[in-house]
Amino acid sequence: MLAKRVIPCLDVRDGKVVKGVKFEGIRDVGDPVACAEEYNRQGADEIVFYDITASHEGRGVILDVVRETARKVFVPLCVGGGIKDIDDIRAILRAGADKVSVNSQAVKNPQLIKEGADIFGSQCICLGVDAKKTAPGKWTVYINGGRIDMGLDLVEWVKKAQALGAGEICLNSIDADGTKEGFDIDMLNAVCNAVTIPVIASGGAGKLSDFPDVFEKTGASAALAASLFHFGELTVGQVKDELKAKGFPVRCV
Repeated sequence: MLAKRVIPCLDVRDGKVVKGVKFEGIRDVGDPVACAEEYNRQGADEIVFYDITASHEGRGVILDVVRETARKVFVPLCVGGGIKDIDDIRAILRAGADKVSVNSQAVKNPQLIKEGADIFGSQCICLGVDAKKTAPGKWTVYINGGRIDMGLDLVEWVKKAQALGAGEICLNSIDADGTKEGFDIDMLNAVCNAVTIPVIASGGAGKLSDFPDVFEKTGASAALAASLFHFGELTVGQVKDELKAKGFPVRCV
């Protein structure tokens, strides 16, 4: 079994790390580079940056933050938000990111996934998905930071994205986001059963047991969290110790 990954997520707005509940009630957490350095020290397997208002505001991603973080952090860095075209992907990778997360623009222009994978390799293209339940066993995809319902079936979308060349999926449940009530197991299983590429569980982590729980009950290869780590309720090391105690392989610091 491959090592299970623990990934802190830093949502960035106006140069600051922020966090809300179901994409609302946003509050400041701190400096993104300093936060990333701390998670690097704690043994994070990867760090994700999302510029959460870039797509909504129609502007580019935070390249200065990416460059500074890449100089100081030595784990894979994934960056998303405001990615419109191949030039944006190239700029982010040149700034020091290891991969990009495409979300809103990929929905509008699915060929961006194929073009990115063809040029940079599938390992550089992560599909970010924000989805919300509409009926039992059904979820719809949202874009622009959870603001716009695209009426796009989640399972059909991830299948298409994999066929186009996406190398990974970061699946965020809007229903669970920031609630600390646990990961969305049903939604994760629907996606994990539909694709063969790695799936990152995102949205809802609230306690230590949620991490082994998501790996026991789904095929997710990684678990992502924000609030728990940002507000000091748990460290990456504590999560890895718990996973190891439950028999899951993890990368030791």
